[in-house]
Parts: sequence; C-alpha cells; structure tokens
Amino acid sequence: MAMLDVRNIGISFGGLKAVDDFSVAIEKGQLYGLIGPNGAGKTTVFNLLTGVYKPDNGSIQLDGRNLTGKSTIEINKAGIARTFQNIRLFKELSVLDNVKAGLHNYYSYSAVTGILRLPKYHKVEREMNERAMELLKVFDLDKEWDYKASNLPYGKQRKLEIARALATDPKLLLLDEPAAGMNPNETAELMDTIRFVRDEFDMTILLIEHDMKLVSGICEKLTVLNFGQVLTQGETSEVLNDKRVITAYLGE
Repeated sequence: MAMLDVRNIGISFGGLKAVDDFSVAIEKGQLYGLIGPNGAGKTTVFNLLTGVYKPDNGSIQLDGRNLTGKSTIEINKAGIARTFQNIRLFKELSVLDNVKAGLHNYYSYSAVTGILRLPKYHKVEREMNERAMELLKVFDLDKEWDYKASNLPYGKQRKLEIARALATDPKLLLLDEPAAGMNPNETAELMDTIRFVRDEFDMTILLIEHDMKLVSGICEKLTVLNFGQVLTQGETSEVLNDKRVITAYLGE
C-alpha cells in the first residue's frame, strides 16, 4: 500500500480547471518530485493535499486513511507537513520557539496551567525545549537557538522551516521549492539535508522544484504537470528524457 495514494482529484476556480484528474502513488521512504512550468498547478496540488483547498472530486489517502475534505489541522495531525515557496516563519519569535510551535500537536497544557505556571507547565516546557533543541542540532541551528528567526541567513531560514515541519512528526513531508533563492553551494547543501531527513527520519518526501539538477540528483520518481493535468510520470531518468517534458517544461 502506498504511503500517499491520490486518485483523480480536481478543483476549479471560476469555472477554470486549476487541477484536473490528478493521481499519484508515493511509496513509504520515497523521494518524489512534482515538476512543471509556472502556473501548471503544482502548488494547488499541495494546497489540496494539506486542506487549504477542498477538492471538487477524487480522493486523498495517507497510509490507508482517507483525508479527503479534512481540515488543515486534521491533515497535519494525521501526518502531512509542509514548507512554502515563500518562507513562512514566525519571524519575530526565536529559532527555538519556531520549532516549539510545531510541537504543540503533541505537547499541551491548559490555559490555567500556563497562567499559574503549575508544575505541568514547567514539565511540558522542559520536554518541548529538549525536543526542539534535538531538531535544531540536526540542522546545525542549535547555536542560534535564541536568535530571531528573521536574523538568520536565508539558507538557514529554509532549514528552520523544515525543522519546524518535522516537529509535527509527519509521515509525509511536502517541500514547495525548497531551493528557491539559493546559490549553488546552498542548493548542494540542501540536497544533502533532504537526503539526510529522508534517511534519518525514515521520511517520505514530495517536493516541487524548478532546479533540475536538484530534481535529477535526489528524486527517484517524478510527475510532470502541465495546465493542471499530468503530462507524464515515472522514473526520473525516463521522465527527464521525455520530449513532451522538454517541450512543455524547458520550452525547447
């Protein structure tokens, strides 16, 4: 059984089909890429998978559980986390507190406990701090734990967003153009980070990406979208040599 099984989902805006009959099956532990030209519907697919949009038709299953039409919070708790093309950190909060925000799915206390600083408050806060620091160490961010997120270099902000997503303990991690705005050295480091996350966390990863070197270097399979429809999908080497992909995606 696939970790993610999406069948024939679609959505229209103002009568225009943004995504039409999209299907994909992603196995546990797979690094899977979703590519296509600007406006092809890639981010719309991510928004459908994460409950930002409700599909007009079709079904979405994660590890055998039907998530079709569920809310963003329900889907996150079920095991799907994401990052965004335009980084969405809590920029005025510290690096540590950004990761702790992702931990609130699993650590909680009542408002009264928090206001009165009862023993449970201190216990939960201590456990959250320890777990958050463990994640920051993975991304070599532990020394900047008390920095404002906005004061981190761009590449480290990308890493922090991934660390925060992992704090929700997902089964599937969606990365929306993680290399956007990065220089070649940062992109190479990001490739290593994504591989490490997959291996260290036994993670299934689906990413949208325009950097073809990154895609060909880490993705095992690809789906190509064009005008909201699947153009082709399969093994990375086969897809990237498909003349239809070259025409649609590379404009050649």
